[in-house]
Amino acid sequence: MKADEATEMMEVEKHENKTKQKLAIIIAFFAMLLAITGLGGQNAGKETLNNNILASNAFNFYQAKNIRQTSLILAADEIELAWNSTPGLTPEAKDALAKKLASYKATVARYESEPDTGEGKKELLARARTHEEARDHAMKQDPYFDYAEALLQIAIVLISVSMIAEIIWLAFMGVGLGAVGALLMVNGFTLLVDIPWLG
Repeated sequence: MKADEATEMMEVEKHENKTKQKLAIIIAFFAMLLAITGLGGQNAGKETLNNNILASNAFNFYQAKNIRQTSLILAADEIELAWNSTPGLTPEAKDALAKKLASYKATVARYESEPDTGEGKKELLARARTHEEARDHAMKQDPYFDYAEALLQIAIVLISVSMIAEIIWLAFMGVGLGAVGALLMVNGFTLLVDIPWLG
């Protein structure tokens, strides 16, 4: 082997090593994005589940308050009916009925809205709606993370195969898919672009 040929081979080998190093760095970068995407997807799943449970709890509490409120309204109506249909009530009985009626009406009003505790029907309904919105937001995020994760995994595989098989077009294809996966990951966090077929 002549010196020129040896030098040429060393140059080619250096160039190949630099290309492989660059591809290895790209793989590491995509692997990092894959880990972040996995966390984003897991968090979106947890947020969906937790907010669905919290919304359900708030709606259940609302329904329980509504049933109790309706029972008290019916009881108050019965007291008023008894008051009007019984002419010979003693002053003590009238006073007891008036106190009971006032108590029922106060409780009915408290069940409707209770800003101090946040447990009135109005506050419970608002809380349930807030949890529904948070759940829906997380549900919109999840598909972007799923597709991003798949594309990043495919990109890593293609770039790895291109390094071993020395097929450069596989590397370009992998980088392209990885870039799309990275964009989907960013969109999963920000929801800047609504892609209808992903939602």
